[in-house]
Amino acid sequence: MQQLRHAPQTETAVIGPVLMALLGVGLLALMDALMKGASLAAGVYTAAFLRVAFASLIAVPLWLAAGGRWPHTPVLKLHALRGVVSAFMALTFFFALTRLPIAETIAISFVAPIVALYLARVFLGEAITRHAVAAALLGLAGTFVILSGRLGSAQIDARAWAGIASILVSAMLYAVNFILIRRQSLAAKPLEIAAFHGVVQVLVLALAAPLLLRWPHSETLAALGGSAALTVGGALAIAWAYARAETQVLVPMEYSGFLWAALFGWLFFAERVEWQVVAGAVLIVAGCLIAARRKPPEITAV
Repeated sequence: MQQLRHAPQTETAVIGPVLMALLGVGLLALMDALMKGASLAAGVYTAAFLRVAFASLIAVPLWLAAGGRWPHTPVLKLHALRGVVSAFMALTFFFALTRLPIAETIAISFVAPIVALYLARVFLGEAITRHAVAAALLGLAGTFVILSGRLGSAQIDARAWAGIASILVSAMLYAVNFILIRRQSLAAKPLEIAAFHGVVQVLVLALAAPLLLRWPHSETLAALGGSAALTVGGALAIAWAYARAETQVLVPMEYSGFLWAALFGWLFFAERVEWQVVAGAVLIVAGCLIAARRKPPEITAV
């Protein structure tokens, strides 16, 4: 029987998804900065709940206007699973933001892409190449350099340790989230993903609303509205990217989040950028470039 060989995806074809993933990470990093201020002002639960509620008010009408239809049961279960994971991932992440600097929080969370590379091998069957491992190791090395400067120069108290523990829990949930994003992106369109992602989180977080929700001031509401818009924009960009490139190509792009976090931390919270940040950023960018230059393998069908 004749063998049919699909042409391999070229480096040029990977550039679009890589750039879109970088944009999505940047939008979400700006959202993190706004959410840190909102969480400090209104509390972590209120900020997390209202952000995703406002995001749903944006995403659902867009999905319906684009002709959105109710998904099949297997896809709906996937939406529900990721929504539940994301609800607790967000709560633990925003709690960490109230205890740690933004850039430090992002840096610690970089254990998630490393774990996700290996989860992708288990759940998606993606081969782990030397390029992917090298990119991940460079990114991880960069975060260690950054943390050595930040943690070495700061006094670690109970609040900081609580923040570190919380971000580690969030990072593990984020690693699972990576795999679910990939599966979602292959089964549904970005607007559908964004709509159900928000609605499921609202339903999960709403269970605690009678006890924990406190309506914030107008300035905080404005920040939460901006966070919601950035959430939708970032989610759409990342979903678009993951539908067009493998997880191990796009995972290292997450490391660019530290560059955005350092910038926004300096702009909004006057966080200083030390030499360790620059050195770590060089390693992170190197890892991103290695991943972007990787050529996916050919697919052969009989």
